[in-house]
Amino acid sequence: MGLMLSPGDDDVTSPDVSWSYTGFDMFREWLARAEGFTLAEMNGFGGDRTWNSVSTTLAPLLDHPDDEGSLSLAQCAAVLPRLEAITDQQHEGGDPVHERRVDDVRQLVAVVKYCLEKEVELIFC
Repeated sequence: MGLMLSPGDDDVTSPDVSWSYTGFDMFREWLARAEGFTLAEMNGFGGDRTWNSVSTTLAPLLDHPDDEGSLSLAQCAAVLPRLEAITDQQHEGGDPVHERRVDDVRQLVAVVKYCLEKEVELIFC
């Protein structure tokens, strides 16, 4: 079992991105660190810090139930520029974990762009 993020268009040929639940958790933790905070400190992830105390356009993605619901078109449009910026960041040393996470972001960018082009929500399932 795992988690898939896919366009809400019922087209089986649409792009999607998937992780194990553990893999998605590690991905979100990595994104939070890239945004300058620790996910475990946040409300809903074991901590008491509120989401309005952090400044990130990725909040709709990071503070979302793992396997239900969706991101609206407005939320997709809000997270896309930051996701694209993350893929442009260079990391020296060939860290395989970093490379894997950037590849995950690239896949997610492709799905979010597709959602915006087709005007459909991004579904968590």
